[in-house]
Amino acid sequence: MDHKDAISPRQVRVQGIPLVEILRTNDLVLISAVESLLRAAEIGCFLADQHMAAVEGSLGFLPRRILVDRAEEGRARRLLRDAGLADELRDA
Repeated sequence: MDHKDAISPRQVRVQGIPLVEILRTNDLVLISAVESLLRAAEIGCFLADQHMAAVEGSLGFLPRRILVDRAEEGRARRLLRDAGLADELRDA
C-alpha cells in the first residue's frame, strides 16, 4: 500500500467512499438529533456499530459512531457546532 492510500484510525471506506468519524456516543437521543441535523442539511452520514447492541446484550456500553464523507467533514462539523454540539465532536 502506498503511503498516500493509508487511512487514519478514525477513517473508514464504505463502498469506496472515504468516511470520517465526527462523533462517538452511547446517547441514542443525541444520535437521532445529529442524524436529523445532517439529513436536513443534505449531508449523508453512516451510523457505525448500531447493531452491536444485539451482540453486547443491549447494555449500551459500546458507543455508536457517526461518520460522514471526508469531503463534507468541515460542513458537518460547522453545522453541529452551530447547533451547540461542539463538545460532542471527536477531534479532527
